[in-house]
Amino acid sequence: MSHDLIHAAARAAIQRLSTALNLPAFEKGWVWLAGAGPGDPGLITALGLHAIAAADVILYDSLLNESLLGFARPGVELIFSGKRGGMHSCKQSDISRTLVSLAEAQKRVLRLKGGDPLVFGRGAEEALTLAEAGVPFRIVPGVTAGIGGLAYAGIPVTHRDTNQVVTFLTGHGADGKLPELDWVSIARGSPTLVLYMAQKYAGDVAAKLIAAGRSAEEPAAIVSNASLANQTVQVTTLACLGSEADKSSAPAILVIGENVTLREQMDWLGALAGKALVVKSPGAMKGVS
Repeated sequence: MSHDLIHAAARAAIQRLSTALNLPAFEKGWVWLAGAGPGDPGLITALGLHAIAAADVILYDSLLNESLLGFARPGVELIFSGKRGGMHSCKQSDISRTLVSLAEAQKRVLRLKGGDPLVFGRGAEEALTLAEAGVPFRIVPGVTAGIGGLAYAGIPVTHRDTNQVVTFLTGHGADGKLPELDWVSIARGSPTLVLYMAQKYAGDVAAKLIAAGRSAEEPAAIVSNASLANQTVQVTTLACLGSEADKSSAPAILVIGENVTLREQMDWLGALAGKALVVKSPGAMKGVS
């Protein structure tokens, strides 16, 4: 069967699924802001897949798994609208204006982003622009890399015996620099820290946390190309986080905290490849009663 026939059959299946789930119609003149997940195309939601198949125009992200675009309808207009810190990118104001103009031309407009559109993804900025222009929109949540990507690394963001708090941070402010945050409160208040777009400043982040009282030997990990076939996981310490992050330019999520040690027991992808997981007796985690 040809590639085109396969995708035609897939689009028909998506239509049947959309009907069975009673998913909302993608109306002309609307913009849908959707998340496609951290990389593995299987992590997109049913509503996200429905949106891809129904859209007239798709403005897509640089971190999107482009295999998903193969499920778009014939004749769809594809517009690359990616933004990456430290790289030449589309201006956010231009992207937002394009969304408005396409919707006003009565197109079904899909803004498709990696991860979740509202988690460090500028989706809120686009939604506010649409609201100001009177353009109707829908937000389609996606699996964010700080949760789904870590799950693929075998690192949970929460475990009842290690943390009741998790903090998500960005290492890339609007000015391209490390945001000015209350690092003392962050260091003291959250056992598990998950950082997006923080590779460039990983050493600075580590230094600030250590200065605020976190142990230099605290476990940390760098999850690159999260949930993709070429995913890598580098387990290190807070003190070495900066030097390890400098070794790769691939998109990555950084995680700091005791939960990183659970990877040796929960690396399910490694187990699929033949890796033996460490088995510990009940109560081995601190605080278990």
